[in-house]
Order: sequence, then structure tokens, then C-alpha cells
Amino acid sequence: MRIVDVSTYVLKLESPKAYLAALEGGAESAVERGYSVGEPWRSLYSSRFETMLVRITTDEGVSGWGEALAPVGPEVPAAIVDRMLAPWLVGRDPRGVRPLWDGLRDLMRERGHLVGHQADALAAVDIALWDLQGKIVGLSVAELLGGARRTRIPVYVSGLPEPTDEARARLAAEWVTKGATRVKLALGKGVAADLATVDAVRAAAPSLGVAVDAHWAYRLGEAIELGQELDRREVLFFEAPLAPEDIAGHADLASRLRAPIAVGEALRNRYEFADWLGRRALHLAQPDVARTGITEAMIIVDLCSVHHVPVACHHSVGLGVALAAGIHVSAVAPDVPFFEFQPTTAQVAQRILRNPLTLGPTGFVLPTGPGLGVDIDVELVTALAKESRP
Repeated sequence: MRIVDVSTYVLKLESPKAYLAALEGGAESAVERGYSVGEPWRSLYSSRFETMLVRITTDEGVSGWGEALAPVGPEVPAAIVDRMLAPWLVGRDPRGVRPLWDGLRDLMRERGHLVGHQADALAAVDIALWDLQGKIVGLSVAELLGGARRTRIPVYVSGLPEPTDEARARLAAEWVTKGATRVKLALGKGVAADLATVDAVRAAAPSLGVAVDAHWAYRLGEAIELGQELDRREVLFFEAPLAPEDIAGHADLASRLRAPIAVGEALRNRYEFADWLGRRALHLAQPDVARTGITEAMIIVDLCSVHHVPVACHHSVGLGVALAAGIHVSAVAPDVPFFEFQPTTAQVAQRILRNPLTLGPTGFVLPTGPGLGVDIDVELVTALAKESRP
């Protein structure tokens, strides 16, 4: 058996409601058509749901699908796959996923490209190889990884995308009526403002566990001040409080607080996570499988286990392939308190699937069937990719 084709699909999907509700109505500055930065956050966001899919096909007509988390500029990881990864893969036997992963990783490793867009492209190909392997042997990815510890993954509702604390509190109360037990707030708007939002949500929905994502907004002193107040409010975790490069600062902060410091969406490999874990700079790991791939994600899971750190997979704007990959990893990993549930993203994610995933505020269900257990609507994906071209 040999790989005969590796195809990429750049998708930019319109949705009635943008991710984080167009940055929650914050002051925005246009950077490129469809991209903007919304204060106080500093990252580029798109008005559409952007991603990059990979399809790997064998000479026996079996295909596997992967996805890169590429919310901005998915053309970049697609070009890496097309120009560097696909030519190396075509003609090889797909049944040795780990050796293939090592070979793909090493193509640009000497030149310092284990992170960034190169890693995103690698992740998509790796996911596709695992999906393909499962379909070849008739086993799910979870079975290939050693077996599921759980078939239902607990979740937290991510974000309350409303412009005021009153509206956020009202939305939190609505989620409780739908069975939600946890929520993460997208904050980083100043210590006083963040605490006011937390207090409003807790007052409106006292049964909800509350977590805070600060979007890397604070200096250490401010993060300590906010974190100590969050400790008094017994939050679930405190995510991304400092600049993503400041490992020492996160370690200092983690030593001062009870609330777990959560980090991971900006990290892509075992070496990065090993540094953070070894320096006790995070207490809740948040790898995004569409940035690490399944192979690397499982190594990260094992590293976290050595340090007694639970794993809660990150998920923002990835579609159904990325989501399914994260669910399989979460089903197998030993210590998984919850998974990130993005309600708006989840609706868009299902568009490319013929058999929708079972998702909701009460949890995710592990898909059954070979590989990732999802059936991609190839015709629709092809049409959407054509529509997404400039």
C-alpha cells in the first residue's frame, strides 16, 4: 500500500455570528480584508471561520483527513504541506504513523522549524495519517492509542460573547438551564473589570464553576493581584495571564496561587511543554491537537502525567476534524477534567460532517467507527474551498 495523493483545502466559512462575537464589540482596527485586532486583545482575528484540511489517499482508495488550527492565514500551512510535506509523503507506506511523523518533523528541524506554521501543517498531516491508519485496520484512533478511558468528555462552555456584564450574566444563567456546569470567561480587560465580570456571572449562576482566560494581557504584579482575588472566588483555573514567552513569570505566579495556571494553546511540541512542566510554570496543560498533531499530543500527555498535571485540550475555531482528534486524545489521556466547548464554533464545525458529532454543554461523546469516526462531505469541502479563494 502506498500514498498516492496529499490534497489541501483552505476554508474560510461565513457564519451569522463571528468567533467571540466579533471580539465582543471591542474597538477594532482592520489589518487585512476580514482580519482585525480588538482591544484589549492583541491577536489577529478573522470575521470568518478559517481552517486548513488535509486529505491523504492511498492506491487502494482509502482516505484519511486532518486539520490544522489556522484561524488566520490558512494558506500558509497549506503551502507548507503542498511544497514540502506532500512530496516527501507520496509513494510511502502509510501504515507506520510514528516513523512517518519522525521523518516529516525532521524535514525542517535543523532549520529551527518545529513551531509556528510548520508545526500546524505537520499537525494536520499527522491527524490525517492516524485517521487513515484507523480506516485501514478497522479501528478507531482511540483504540489505536491503547483504548478509551472514557466515552464521554466533560466540558466547559468557553466565552460568554456579550458586550456587558449584565448580558454575560444573563447568558450564564441560560447555559445553566441547558445543563452547563462550567464556564470560561474571555477577559484580560483590567483587574477591576475582570473581577466585576466574574462577580456578575457568579451572582447570576452560582452553580457554575468559573474559569478566567486573561489572553496574555497582564504584567506579573497585576496578574498576582488578580490571581489572589480569583483564589478568593475559587475559580477553576487562570489561563494565559502573562506574555506567552515568560515561563519564569508564570512559574513565579503559579507558586503564589491556588488556582491552576493554564497554558498550552501557543505550544506545539514535547520540548516546549517539557520546559514549562519542568519549571512548574503550569498546572493545567491545554494542548490543541490541531497544532500538535495526535502523535505529539500523546507524548505531551505522558509528560504531563509524569508531572501530575491534568490535560484539558484547547479548541477555538477548528472544525469537525480537529474537534474529533481532540476528543480521541481526551478519551485516552489519564487525567482529563474537561475539554473546551465553543458553542458557535461547534455549529460551524458540523457543516463539513455527514454524521454530526454529539456535542453540547453537558459533554462530548467519543465518535465510533474507524479512524476519527467522522465522515467528511468531500463534495461540500471541495465547493467551500473554491468559494474561499480570493
